Amino acid sequence: MISKKQRHTAILKAISEYEVETQDELRRILEEDGISVGQSTLSRDIRELGIVKRLNENEVNCYYSGMSASGAEYNSIFAQSVLSIDHAQNMVVLKCRAGLANAACAVVDEQGFPTVMGSIAGDDTVFILTKSENHAVQLIADLTRLTRK
Repeated sequence: MISKKQRHTAILKAISEYEVETQDELRRILEEDGISVGQSTLSRDIRELGIVKRLNENEVNCYYSGMSASGAEYNSIFAQSVLSIDHAQNMVVLKCRAGLANAACAVVDEQGFPTVMGSIAGDDTVFILTKSENHAVQLIADLTRLTRK
């Protein structure tokens, strides 16, 4: 019997190595590695790991975990720094508390969003260039989730 920690590690490995679009696809990948898991357990694991679906650079909606080892700490910094999030075409703009734009920008960079081309921070504003307007809209959804943690 595999432990929950081992199962979580296998799930994170699978979504980092493959473009996984569905839970059934993820279950098949895990089964190929000898890990049998039910749908309800897999759903719970996905929720516990903070895994979300978002567009990748190929416009495919896949599972992704942007959580780093210090994810909770970064999310708290981000939530406290950012006042608003908006976009114009493929540019996302974060309005931040004075002096905290660099902290918010560091969190975006640390998360490793695959559709982000680059970011730059001033004193109270962060500009983030994405590959398309669809990616900007998806990034706003992802960043908005970080402000709620």
